[in-house]
Amino acid sequence: MTTTPGTPASPGSSDSAGPATAPATAVLRYTAFSRDPAGGNPAGVVLDASGLDDAQMLAIAAEVGYSETAFVTSREERILDVKYFSAKAEVSFCGHATVATAVALSELLGPGDLLFRTVAGDVPVSVTAGDDGSGALRATLTSVEPHMEDASDATVDEALAALGWTRAELDPGLPPRIAYAGARHLVLAAATRERLAALDYDFERLAALMRSLDLTTLQLVWRESPEVYHVRDPFPVGGVVEDPATGAAALAFGAYLRALGPVPERLTLHQGDDMGRPGVLTVELRPGDPRVRVSGEAVPIA
Repeated sequence: MTTTPGTPASPGSSDSAGPATAPATAVLRYTAFSRDPAGGNPAGVVLDASGLDDAQMLAIAAEVGYSETAFVTSREERILDVKYFSAKAEVSFCGHATVATAVALSELLGPGDLLFRTVAGDVPVSVTAGDDGSGALRATLTSVEPHMEDASDATVDEALAALGWTRAELDPGLPPRIAYAGARHLVLAAATRERLAALDYDFERLAALMRSLDLTTLQLVWRESPEVYHVRDPFPVGGVVEDPATGAAALAFGAYLRALGPVPERLTLHQGDDMGRPGVLTVELRPGDPRVRVSGEAVPIA
């Protein structure tokens, strides 16, 4: 693996046809799930993409170079039609770019409720101002209804081979599953923090497996306690080695844990520490509601 975590594997490249250069468009840059611009997960935000087609949006996302850029293709007050593109393809939903877009728009409109209409479905988002005097805005998004799939032995074996992991290094209490809460993620749980930290994988091999299963990321986790997890998300299908803080995967992981049995109503996920971009994602599981909520702050990147 020769690419650098958090950067495009092939800058400016695309798996589909599009213009060689992106059109001149106002692109905001925010980091999500952190109040430090050097932490969390950077996202591009285009608040007015009404004049752009898919090829142009893809070109802009490739030029921005983040794991995803969100494009508001139309808006009526606080109801938005939103599309998401990685540097290489459109994705159905992106949590961190949703948080970034919600905060960016709320800086103009004020905190409150928003509705994101996405390819994956309608996603309500609530933005609130912090009460600690920092002025930081916090967005909480609610997933579409999630579902789980068993991961076949062949799928798990191929994923482990691409990662350089063995079955003996997995946590037997957290079995492999494919989880969906707006996008598909293969959940694999490491038995030790050291195994999670030592991430060095076969980029092309893992990308091929993920494309065959329509996976957005792998959600690699280590359980510190029933309420606290450390997570990492390889994202080769998006053209980057690793996503620093992944809201869609956090939603899917919350649904995954609930499907296994009793689970705390509030979870804390630490992500990005091993990349030098620490972020914190808060997952909420409300009794009687199959949907999952994830929240975090977002701030502009200078």
